[in-house]
Amino acid sequence: MPLLLCFFLLLVTSPVALSETPDITLAQIYRDDLDVTAYVISEKYDGVRAYWDGQQLLTRQGNALPIPDFFRRQLPAQPLDGELWFGRGEFSRAAALVQRLPDHAEYQPEWQEVRYMLFDAPQQPGGFMQRLDFLQSLADAVQRPQLLVAPQWTVSSHGELQQQLQEFTEAGAEGLMLRHQQAPYRGGRSSDLIKLKAFDDAEATVLEHLPGKGKFKGMLGSVLVRLDNGRELRIGSGFTDAERLTPPPVGSRITFQYQGYTSTGLPRFARYWRPRTDE
Repeated sequence: MPLLLCFFLLLVTSPVALSETPDITLAQIYRDDLDVTAYVISEKYDGVRAYWDGQQLLTRQGNALPIPDFFRRQLPAQPLDGELWFGRGEFSRAAALVQRLPDHAEYQPEWQEVRYMLFDAPQQPGGFMQRLDFLQSLADAVQRPQLLVAPQWTVSSHGELQQQLQEFTEAGAEGLMLRHQQAPYRGGRSSDLIKLKAFDDAEATVLEHLPGKGKFKGMLGSVLVRLDNGRELRIGSGFTDAERLTPPPVGSRITFQYQGYTSTGLPRFARYWRPRTDE
């Protein structure tokens, strides 16, 4: 195949990196000293964060997602912040979708099924509740089945919030998000946005595959990973038999769950969760 054609195919099949990433709101971890009555609550969707700038749908890293024309025509001129979501437990499906050629016939049904769950309007003035009213008016006017506003509600206490977290987690949700009712839209990590999950999670880079023993002989036993702070950790639980036979490649990114930290500062009870293919 000619070199020029190979280069062209690489361009059209890969998200296009931008020189500037979108300045999106990022979440802090929940603390029990928060005034929960100042926040509205929504489900934490298990999908791919997607920022619509009015012309392109971008990942949080600033890569333009290749979306089909029919999906693009559903989106308004106003910037939107949301999540591409198939449903609970379907993260891998959403992550795989945004890496494929969108107009290929076999992927059209997937793009017909995915929903764009809207949870903010970045360029609208006022506090979150005013932006939420704008989002709902926009969705009502557009009347597109794939363009949905994430439901929001309030709680009266930490106890009520924790009870809801348990109920949502048992039903298969990833967790809950809290948005301050009066906060303007601003980029970066702050208490404007809070995430609450039954388990903490983090990302790491796979350094090495370590062989299994006993019932895992001939398969993966654990992976040695590098955490984002530079420290190394072995993760041996959470893998299915299929994943032990075909483990996440060396150099790839994974997400793992854990519960607190050890006395040496490493994540406690680390457990493999899923590949982090949307990065």
